[in-house]
Amino acid sequence: MRAARFHGPKDIRIEEIDSPTAGPGEVLIDVAWCGICGTDLHEYLDGPIFIPPQGHPHPISGEAAPVTMGHEMSGTVATLGEGVTDLEVGQKVVVEPYIIREEDRGDEHYNLAPDMNFIGLGGNGGGLAEQIAVERHWVHPVDDSVELDEAALIEPLSVAHHAWVVAGSPTSGTAIIGGAGPIGALTATVLKGKGLKVYVSELSELRRQRVLDSGVVDGAFDPREVDVPAKMRELTGGKGADCGFECTSVDAVLDMLLDAVRANGVIVNESIWGHEPKVALHKLVMKEIDLRGTIGYANDHADTVRMLEDGEVDLKPFITGKIALEDLVDEGFDTLIKRNETAVKILVSPSGKGL
Repeated sequence: MRAARFHGPKDIRIEEIDSPTAGPGEVLIDVAWCGICGTDLHEYLDGPIFIPPQGHPHPISGEAAPVTMGHEMSGTVATLGEGVTDLEVGQKVVVEPYIIREEDRGDEHYNLAPDMNFIGLGGNGGGLAEQIAVERHWVHPVDDSVELDEAALIEPLSVAHHAWVVAGSPTSGTAIIGGAGPIGALTATVLKGKGLKVYVSELSELRRQRVLDSGVVDGAFDPREVDVPAKMRELTGGKGADCGFECTSVDAVLDMLLDAVRANGVIVNESIWGHEPKVALHKLVMKEIDLRGTIGYANDHADTVRMLEDGEVDLKPFITGKIALEDLVDEGFDTLIKRNETAVKILVSPSGKGL
């Protein structure tokens, strides 16, 4: 079968590799769609990061580069391994793409387990291939009414959902999001679906218009033209937003959120920072702001699947491109590098079906 394999920075090759088989307790999946994640882009430009370098195999998967990439995947069941009796061949599924030791999976915060990594980065196959074999534990069924292209966004939607959980699972109040890129837009989608008033601060006119048109925000501000903290106080009777979400890894955005949230408010940092930010932490002290970090997801997929099945969220506006596997670099990564504000989620069809 064909697969996208990471060999090194700017060295991803479409190769023929052996097709996997479903071992005991595993599910063989025909991959329909796999999204390109920002993490994939970082690996392509600056890796290996999550990907174990050659000669340094991951302690759980035992694999090192080259590895098959892709962790935002949807598909249908092709074969059930021995002992798997609660799924059916042809059933739609998504994958919670973790590599975690079996003894750590029952922990409430299994996303923080030692040596945690992700399928499609740390080994164990990947969604940028025609098929993947995954342990049943990590396979989530999806109702047949859900389109598989939207289902491929359940993984990044779960990242946004987990940020909402880390914020305290609010179902009312006001939120301000810094950044309307892929994770910012999906965070807005979750918050709006949960009943919050949602506002976003974003430089890009295209991104502001996209979240406005999709109906996931109540307002979108250009911080060059609008004093966002003052606007949030105006909208909330002088208090400020109840919660803020940092989705840019830009110092000025985190600093803005410290001004925009109310006293005793919560800020959730969703960004992966490549540098040490310089922010005015005195603001955090004087307002007793609760600044929280988040990584991945833990027990979030079930609710995100339900939200999509019940129509609480509409993910189609965020699918901005569909490409074949052989176009991964030229039409996928290059678009996200050179024209990133034009794209939210680019989906790849490993088999070429659906294009």
